[in-house]
Amino acid sequence: MLPEINFVGDALSEEEVQAYVDYLEEKHGRKLQELTIESDGEYVNLNYQFTEVPFERIRRITGYLVGTMERWNDAKTAEEADRVKHSVSPRDIEEFCCGC
Repeated sequence: MLPEINFVGDALSEEEVQAYVDYLEEKHGRKLQELTIESDGEYVNLNYQFTEVPFERIRRITGYLVGTMERWNDAKTAEEADRVKHSVSPRDIEEFCCGC
């Protein structure tokens, strides 16, 4: 997928635009979604936006950091089902609160 390229001011050659795209993607290790190039003939200002990075929630369950439990064997799944789940009551919060 090619990024959306916008120009403000002087247009640049295709090779120069590709060099800016390659530079930004290599520097940040991410794919560009949009690039706006502002040029006055002497100086160039780059405004850019990257594609979103997929986010996966990680939880600590029974001593392991996991995203999902779908690859667990039956014994580990049973251990998770049998674990004691702790909760915090409003009274516990008041007891440990410094009163600020």
